[in-house]
Amino acid sequence: MEKSYVSLSVAIEALQAEGYTEDFNLCDAGIENKSKKKIHKATELDVVKFYRFEGMSNPDDNTILYVIETSTGEKGLLVDAYGMYAVNVPKDLIEKLRLT
Repeated sequence: MEKSYVSLSVAIEALQAEGYTEDFNLCDAGIENKSKKKIHKATELDVVKFYRFEGMSNPDDNTILYVIETSTGEKGLLVDAYGMYAVNVPKDLIEKLRLT
């Protein structure tokens, strides 16, 4: 895994080539893998790495790309463009995704 990427699209393409092919989305119960119709709680996933990107015209347009592996072996990406507090996310998941 590279340490940095020039853009979100370049990062997604490179990470998918490394096997992180699942598309995860935040939902009320945790992180959802829509293609497999599976919801993972915070205890069922590991954030392997994350990358921050700022908008070209507005630095407030922040996006975070999370590289995630689940306890069931799924490997994928979660793009958080609006902030993890935009939906009703469980507190343990917020702690798991908190960036230090």
